[in-house]
Amino acid sequence: MTKLNILESETPFLIEAKTCGYSKKKSITYHFIESSHSLCLDKREIILAQIQACNRLLKYAKDESDREAINRELGELKLTLDMMHY
Repeated sequence: MTKLNILESETPFLIEAKTCGYSKKKSITYHFIESSHSLCLDKREIILAQIQACNRLLKYAKDESDREAINRELGELKLTLDMMHY
């Protein structure tokens, strides 16, 4: 009988996003869920993960100032991604 140990350490998301600041000065901060991912990602993969994290955060945002900060960040990230292709 062969025994097989399977360890799944991969998380479906690479980056977690959070809002910080107050009222009109809100910004988005990011945190790698697993630190090992930060060593092997290129800029494009990091930006795509940030967009994914912001979209998840937007889904749960209740405060209008949070939504505005997240949408502003999403616009900047998408613009940066578009500029990388040229």
